[in-house]
Parts: sequence; C-alpha cells; structure tokens
Amino acid sequence: MGELGVKLRAALEPSLEAGEELRGACVATQVGVFKGRQVAIGVTAGRLLIQGMSRKFEPDGPPLSLPPERLAAAKSEGAGGEWWSLSAAIMDGAAVTLKLRTTDGEKLKLMMMRASGPFAKLGGGEEQRQGLEALGEWFAAAG
Repeated sequence: MGELGVKLRAALEPSLEAGEELRGACVATQVGVFKGRQVAIGVTAGRLLIQGMSRKFEPDGPPLSLPPERLAAAKSEGAGGEWWSLSAAIMDGAAVTLKLRTTDGEKLKLMMMRASGPFAKLGGGEEQRQGLEALGEWFAAAG
C-alpha cells in the first residue's frame, strides 16, 4: 500500500464499527460557497464515510456516515444523474464531481481526481483509482 493509502486509512479506520471493513478510500475536495477542504471518502459494505482532514491528513472534525437510506439524491457532474449511471460516471472522467444530498437536506459537493493516464501519480495513483472503483461499486450495489 502506498503513502496515500496509509494516510487515508489512518484517518478513516478509527470511525469503523466492530467487524466493518474498509473496501476502499480516496481523497476529495469538498467544495462550499466560500471555502473548500480536503476529505477522505471511505467505502464500506454498508456506508460511505466522509472525514474532513487537515493538510497533514489528520482527521479534522467528526466523520459523516452515509448509509444508502440516508442519501436522498446523488449525481455526478456531466452524467445523467441517475443512480444507474452514477457508478459508470465516477469511473469515466479524469476528474469527477460527485454531488450528494442527504435525507436531512445536507448537500455535499466532492471533487476527485480519477488517477489515470500519464499524470496518474499526481492524481493519487493506484490507491485513488482503487478507492474510486470501490465508490462506483458501492453506488451500483446501492441502486
């Protein structure tokens, strides 16, 4: 496992429940109206974990736990926005913006590099690619 994978897992594993396995992790930028922050996205069988991180990849604040039933809407920038196409959209672009809305009205805009092509290492490398693959598989199973 590369350096990014080690850092992401260190930020996410304290939030796992007993017996829960982290299937993948990737780094994203959570974009807001006047600010952005670095987050780790963890994928387990039953939920997504969104953990804010400092520049040193240390957890920053409590994680957001998102099981499928807590998601009211999910779409990917440039995609059809339907659950059935979301997993393919995550894997198709060099960069992807994932927009989530929870059942309690919270909105998240997450921008991620796909980590492929000649600049793959700059986009997070193999760990980022595997994390995005796990994220796409999670949405495919949730839909």
